[in-house]
Order: sequence, then C-alpha cells, then structure tokens
Amino acid sequence: MADAPAPNVTVDRRAGGIATIVIDRPAKLNALDGATLRELKAALERLAGDPEVRVLVVTGSGEKAFSAGADIAAMAAMPGPDGRAYSELGHAVMAAVENFPAPVLGVINGVALGGGFELALACDLLIASSRARLGQPEINLGLIPGFGGTVRLVKRVGLTRARELIYLGSTIPAEDALRMGLVTRVVQPEALPAAAQDLAEELARKAPVALRQAKRATAMALEKDTPGACRVEVEAFSQTFASEDRVEGLRAFLEKRDPGWRGR
Repeated sequence: MADAPAPNVTVDRRAGGIATIVIDRPAKLNALDGATLRELKAALERLAGDPEVRVLVVTGSGEKAFSAGADIAAMAAMPGPDGRAYSELGHAVMAAVENFPAPVLGVINGVALGGGFELALACDLLIASSRARLGQPEINLGLIPGFGGTVRLVKRVGLTRARELIYLGSTIPAEDALRMGLVTRVVQPEALPAAAQDLAEELARKAPVALRQAKRATAMALEKDTPGACRVEVEAFSQTFASEDRVEGLRAFLEKRDPGWRGR
C-alpha cells in the first residue's frame, strides 16, 4: 500500500495558547496550489473553533519563502473557466485568515509574492526578515491579484501606492514595506524565529476576550462609517466589560500582581 503524500500544511500547538500554521512546500517555495489552499482552509477552520488558541502564527517552511504565491505550473495547466473557482478558493482562505477570531501574526521569512503577499495582507500583524521581498507581480503573467490583493493592499497603503505596485508588478524589500506600513517589524534573518516567538508570546499574555474584541472593532473601522464603527466599539467594549477577564484585570491591577486570564 502506497504511503499517503506528505501534507502541504502543518499545524503546531504550543503551551500558552499559540498555534502555528506552516506552509510546507519548500521545494516549490511554498506555492499555493489548490490542494495547499484547501489544507490551509481546513486548518484555519479547526483552529478557529478552539477557544484555547490565543494567537495564530502563519509562516512558510525553509529560509527562502513565506510563499512565492499561486502555483504557476498548476495555473498554466488550468483551462480558462477554472480561474473563477481558483480565485474563489483563494478568497475563502484569505477571509478565514482575516476573520480568524484571535490575532494572526504573519512571519515573513523570505519572499511573499502574489498569493503569498495576499496571505500576508490578510494577517493582523507582520514581522519580516530583512531579506524578505514582497509584491504583486501578477501583471507580468497577464493576470491581476486574485486572492484579495486589489482590495487589502489599497486598504493598507492607499489607492495610488497600491496601483503603482499592482500596475508595475514591483517587488519591494522589507525595509520599504516597513516604511509603507505593510509590515510592523523587520529583523535580521537569524533573529526572526526568536523575535516572532517573543511577539507571539507577548500577544498571548494579553486578555483573550479583549484581544478578540479589539480585532473585531478595529476591523469594522475600515468597513463602516464612523458612527457605525463606533456602535461596534460600544458593543465590543460591553463584551469585555461583562467578561470574567475584566474583573480579574481590574482586581490584579489594584492588588499589584499579574492577571490570570481565563479567556471568558
């Protein structure tokens, strides 16, 4: 009986509420073919239903790539009508990342191009190696971003800068991405694993209910007008105020001790 193929996506669970999803196709620069996207979606759905997950880390295996994007060989073999289903699958995965209830930290260990960049844009925070390069080069293949890049990139950097990156298919170094607000931190390659772990642990030490509500409220700041977004904030604040974590947080502050969050 033949051995089952190795998974393209692995999941690691650690103490403290940190889960890590790794795209594990280093020979293909962690490219996102249909099978990989489906595995990513399944992993995200499993973890989203686990209240013990306080922080999700997303990264790629190896040292060269977070993800080089959509699998070009796989796309070349597709007939034209298959493009819609492929794009819809990519959108479903990116939505699962963006809507994940806990904060999502993307760790950009190498190139993040095309669909890989779109995956990074769906994360809440990004920490990158100084040798990373990011971009939407689809125009050079006669395509446009198909996994949400034309939307999320505009929201991150504004219409004019996003159009420049998409129209020219440019790739930019991590330091430029930092100046543009695309990534939040840039570190030397050898320091990336420890820096990412430190940031994930720092996030995991925060109040889980408050983190989830903060993610919800800040997301609505982009989706609604100011009065509507403020109404969401009131509801989110009310959720935190009614939580056991709020009682514990205030008590710990008054008693001058570290809080013991329970996530409810």
